[in-house]
Amino acid sequence: MKINDNTRVIDLTVGDFLDVVETRVRRVLSGTTPKDNEKRRYVYGLKGLMNLLGCSKTTASRLKQSGKLDAAITQCGSLIIIDAEKALQLAGSNKNDK
Repeated sequence: MKINDNTRVIDLTVGDFLDVVETRVRRVLSGTTPKDNEKRRYVYGLKGLMNLLGCSKTTASRLKQSGKLDAAITQCGSLIIIDAEKALQLAGSNKNDK
């Protein structure tokens, strides 16, 4: 099935819908030009944060809720987009502050 701007949402599977949303988010985020042509890497959702930091989902959720990573997190509704490098820097700096 070819998906275009005229495709009805009701005709999409959940996977198709998520692919469309991810493609659109990537397109919007790529509109912001990174400094010095560095390529940014993003992870999505608590599962992405969990894999990035090598922690449990509970710990990832607790860390997100604490506000320590707010500068690295963009959230639209339930879609969570995390700048991986910035999150690692913030997590590392908070770890050293203790």
